Formats: sequence, C-alpha cells, structure tokens
Amino acid sequence: MRSAIVVGGTGLVGTALVKLLCDSEEYVSVTVLSRRKLDFEHPKLTVKVRSFDQLEEKDIDFAHEVFCCLGTTMKKAKTKEQFEKIDVEYPLHIASLAKKCGIMHFIIISAIGASEKSAFYYNKVKGKLERELMALELPQLSIVRPSLLVGDRMEFRLGEKTGEWLLKGLNPFFIGPLKKYRPIEATQLALAMKVIALFGKKSPVTIYESQQLSTMKMPEAKVEKAIPREQLFNWDKFKEKEPTPIDEEVVFNQERLRKIKTKNELDK
Repeated sequence: MRSAIVVGGTGLVGTALVKLLCDSEEYVSVTVLSRRKLDFEHPKLTVKVRSFDQLEEKDIDFAHEVFCCLGTTMKKAKTKEQFEKIDVEYPLHIASLAKKCGIMHFIIISAIGASEKSAFYYNKVKGKLERELMALELPQLSIVRPSLLVGDRMEFRLGEKTGEWLLKGLNPFFIGPLKKYRPIEATQLALAMKVIALFGKKSPVTIYESQQLSTMKMPEAKVEKAIPREQLFNWDKFKEKEPTPIDEEVVFNQERLRKIKTKNELDK
C-alpha cells in the first residue's frame, strides 16, 4: 500500500489525479498541498492549505511519490517574474524538500517542446525547470511532457478553449511525426502519471513524451486459474496403489513391552 503527495490539486490534471488516487486500491493515503480548499472529500484525503512561499520541511509528510501539477498562465501571473515563481521556483523548492524528507520519486508536469533553446517563452521556462530539477540529483525524477491538455476546467480560458476546438478538429490530420501534437485528455494524463508511479522506469531521470502518455494504461490483473477439485483430491489415484505390507517385527507387541518393563524395574 502506498501514500502520495499531490501539489496543485485544484487544477485540471491535479483534480483528476487526486480523485484517481483516492479511488485506487494501491493508495491508502493522499495528501494535497494547495493554496485553497478542494471541492472534493474522501476518507483517504488530507488537504493542507499552505502558502508555497512559506512551505517548510515539516509540511511534507512521508510519501512514496510527489506528483507536482503546479502551473499557471501569463494571463493569470501578469508578469514573467510571477510566472516563473509559480512554474519554476515553487516546484524546485518542493522537490528539494521532498529529497530532504526521503521521498524517492518526484513526478512533474512539464510541456511538449520544453527546451531552454526554444523560441517560445513558455517552453523556454519549462526547459529551465527541467534542467534545474535534474541538477538537484533527486533519487528518481519523472518528467511528463503533454501536448495541449483538454478537459472540463473550473475556469474558462478562451485561448486554450479555442486551441482545443481547433486541434480536436484537426486530430485526424495529426499523423506520422505530427502525431505527438495531438491533444491529451487531463484524465488520461492523470492515469499515465499513476502508471509511471507504479510501473515506470527506475532510472534517475526519465522523460515521457505526449504520444507515449496518451497510450498508457494500467496493466490487466492476472487471474489465476482455479485448480479443479478432482485434481486437488484425486482419491482414485490412491485406490490404484496397493497398500504397503506392514513388517510384523514393527507391530506393537504389548506382551514384549511388559517383559522389558518388568526387567528394567528389577534391574533398579
């Protein structure tokens, strides 16, 4: 049985992931570090409302893995400094705390095309985050790079919604090398992150691209075939064998025993 920490459990992927882990047989405890309360309750769930500027080691309980789903947009952040604070500084700080607390696996959402050499600011920031996470030398780091995330958001984002409609319409044309740019459902990404936690590579650093994430699923449980009762208790097999004859010398002899006992008493 496992325990998990989810950071950013109120976003599109974080919400789906928290519900998935709570409903999972593999997890007995799910802790969410969030800046606000969740609209979801579960017996396995503990929510810690914290300011990420003031997170300390004592706020991190033991867990088998940390799922980091933090992320924002320039529209919400308003400035590049605030954007990088949420998308880079907070995840790095949390990863560092997790390492100090002995948590072995850190799983984080990045983005397709993440690279510090990218011409796009968003991808450049994600590339910076990946490089600095690797520099922390965590016991195990898994980076997931999804394409455009689709799903039912609590807030309406016109730009992302427009892109979602366009890309969904163009999905049949995303073939060959372009297949990796197909949108991915938030629920599928959450499932992929769970699969990575349970069955992913044990390498120090592993990067999972969007196309790979979109096909991940839980392995089917192996069902052991019941052994027929007649094979467990094959009485006919015993009937076929003739009983082994008993050696007469070994037969219990009451008269002989009495003689031996009497002789021993006399010797005393």
